Amino acid sequence: MFAYLIYIIAGMGAGIGTGLAGLSAAAVISPMLIAFLNFNAYEAVGIALASDVLASAISAYTFGKNKNLDIKNGMVMLITVLLFTMVGSYIASLVPMSTMGNFSVFMTFFLGIKFIVKPVMTTKEVRANKSEKEKNIQSLLCGCVIGFICGFIGAGGGMMLLLILTSVLQYELKTAVGTSVFIMSFTAFTGACSHFMIGGMPNIEALIMCIISTLVGARIAALFANKAEPKTLNRATGVVLAVLGFAMICVKLF
Repeated sequence: MFAYLIYIIAGMGAGIGTGLAGLSAAAVISPMLIAFLNFNAYEAVGIALASDVLASAISAYTFGKNKNLDIKNGMVMLITVLLFTMVGSYIASLVPMSTMGNFSVFMTFFLGIKFIVKPVMTTKEVRANKSEKEKNIQSLLCGCVIGFICGFIGAGGGMMLLLILTSVLQYELKTAVGTSVFIMSFTAFTGACSHFMIGGMPNIEALIMCIISTLVGARIAALFANKAEPKTLNRATGVVLAVLGFAMICVKLF
């Protein structure tokens, strides 16, 4: 019973983070499975990536329906993201268990603080002023970094993708989240397959419970995110990231 409770809490928390802020399920599910249920880190990351797939897909559909998704440039970035996701996943299998996941936990907390203190108020017009060549080059280069991080820590591109889309590529927040979850649905699928092929199938009960609860949380959060005002969304995103990040830091430390 305790295990099922952890699956549901982890999945719902991850889903809310995915639908609201493009956060990867790995930032919540992996640390909780490892800390409370003694899962192997590589198996936990695989479950988190699998949970990301449908949650990210339903979130991307919701953002796309509300015209907050840049498919054209997202597909360009996806090329290098997918390639380097597989590279990162392989290297992750060679890394000691304690090394994995720490980056995503601290990154989640500090990114949350960033959105609270300095909201992303960029408009769609700013992005539109860039040339197609500039957009493509930036997308390909950023995709290499995001893909490797996705495969290595199971982040699905999560925090780094959101940070790069808003800061480097100058997306406004809703389009950044929509494009982020669109890319994550593919990277998470690739990463999950890589993990399962290398490490074998994970605990089936944990996999199913986490996938379902993450999907429900993501759907609810995505609906809210698309209706919220930019400033409200920034604050909500910041609070969710900061709270989840702080909670995971406490889990790791204590």
